[in-house]
Amino acid sequence: MKTEGQERRLTTILAADVVGFSRLMEADENGTFSALKAHREELIEPKTRQYGGRTVKLMGDGVLMEFASVVDAVLFAVEVQCAMREHNEDVPAERRIVYRIGINIGDIIVEGDDIYGDGVNIAARLEGLAEPGGICVSHNVFSQVKNKVEVGFEDLGDQQVKNIEEPVRIYKVTAGPCERLKGELAIVAGATACGSNKPSIAVLPFNNMSGDGEQEYFADGITEDLITELARFQNLVVIARNSTFTFKGKAPRVKDVARDLGVHYVVEGSVRKAGNRVRVTVQLIESKSEKHVWAERYDRDLTDIFEIQDEVTQAIIGALPSRLEAADIERIKRKPPQDLAAYDYVLRSKILHHHGTREANAEALEVLDKAIELDPDYAQAYAWKACTLRQAILRGYAEEPDAFNAQRIANAEKALALDKNDMECLRILCEIHMEQQDLDKAEHYHNRAFALNPNDPRMLAQRGELLIWLGNPEEAAQWVHRAMQLDPLGASGFAHLLGRALRAGRRYEDAIEAYKKVGSPRYQHCAEMAACYAALGNDHEAAKQTVETLRLNPGFSTEIYVASLSYRNTDDREHLRDSLRKAGLPA
Repeated sequence: MKTEGQERRLTTILAADVVGFSRLMEADENGTFSALKAHREELIEPKTRQYGGRTVKLMGDGVLMEFASVVDAVLFAVEVQCAMREHNEDVPAERRIVYRIGINIGDIIVEGDDIYGDGVNIAARLEGLAEPGGICVSHNVFSQVKNKVEVGFEDLGDQQVKNIEEPVRIYKVTAGPCERLKGELAIVAGATACGSNKPSIAVLPFNNMSGDGEQEYFADGITEDLITELARFQNLVVIARNSTFTFKGKAPRVKDVARDLGVHYVVEGSVRKAGNRVRVTVQLIESKSEKHVWAERYDRDLTDIFEIQDEVTQAIIGALPSRLEAADIERIKRKPPQDLAAYDYVLRSKILHHHGTREANAEALEVLDKAIELDPDYAQAYAWKACTLRQAILRGYAEEPDAFNAQRIANAEKALALDKNDMECLRILCEIHMEQQDLDKAEHYHNRAFALNPNDPRMLAQRGELLIWLGNPEEAAQWVHRAMQLDPLGASGFAHLLGRALRAGRRYEDAIEAYKKVGSPRYQHCAEMAACYAALGNDHEAAKQTVETLRLNPGFSTEIYVASLSYRNTDDREHLRDSLRKAGLPA
């Protein structure tokens, strides 16, 4: 008979405790308590919110939690163990805090905030059987997640556990591609490897072997072009330039790259440019075994550089465990510019654009004008000029923003007129129409661009932004997460979009955590955080963010800000307006 005040439900239970807690407390009680508290506040609690979990109770050296999703529970556990392993590398062995974790799905009794039952007891027994730093799961957990997470499982067979009559089938989570992920972005990078069955690949910056430092831009440009071309294939996961270029100037081991980026394959190469000749060497390496899958050297005339890029792309695709239609192979072939010097100028402009300074931005625009002068029909030159003009506007480099924006629109439209399948100009035109609040046109251009390059994280993030304005924040957050997965080491660049999607979806605490990861917060981010805190009833933190918003933008107006946003749904606008006013921002 069901007792009044009780309820039963099926849920995922996670139990964790600290290995050797008594020994740690005896050796350094204050230090152990402080470290444990810090881990809970800085690691456990944020990841609990991220994965939709609930802490049922803390028990000194342990914690009991429940999750609505068994997949989220397993990913949470993996993330915690990975993060703790990284943290402990710099801690003496005798002072390390190490967790054991057990996960079970079971029917539980809920009374108040507490939970009871055999489902809870089994999770606790699984935790006791786990190795230090390890995770054990029951058979019902394994059967639910075995094809959804890529971490590997070892069957430990049936085990008799205390106070449970029937034997329990137990599986140990084994080391997977997200074993040693680092820092606050671990959740993002881990999802890349753990959430996809597609082959994943990272193209490292090609080495400049020309003996001339000024030719560095050429090697970087060839690398970037290869990343772009590989990203066209929907059955391949390609890590973004921002993440792979963090390895530039280093000599990382393939296993380290695979570990940090969560990929199955790594591409390395070099470029030597001398006069009218170019030598390109490329090798494709399987990350787990570090074996060379394919390698080739190309000695050609410089005018053959586009053919080399196409051949390299086809060779890599052909060597991977995937199947492509003839139409897909044909799609990688591009129309080269009429003047090779124009292409050289565009490569220079890209590197200058990535530097992002006022001086580099101005030089990039000058270089692009030279490219256009040499080849007036080169669509990429116009597309990158539009992109560089937008950078100037956003970063305050444009003395006349309206004039720069008019040039930006004109260059994007010119690029599209020259090449209707240029992804860059389609992406930029979507951007422009979102700003103009013409969402139908924005969606039209985005869909065309997305079809051309579904692996570009900018395209995934743009789809997320578009869905925010169209009133679907839940799906928007998923697309932004996917963008972050493709650019794990540059994920903070998308954090503001994730925050906006989560706030629009009324997930205020998660939105605040996302906004805290923004690299260089602007007044818009502070205003949105103020709105989140106000919606949560946290007036103190809302007031702090309001002060910061007005410091960054003394003329901030709630009405002007809300009107500038592209929400199609009136309710979305009203909700944000009310939250901003509640936070104390001027109407």
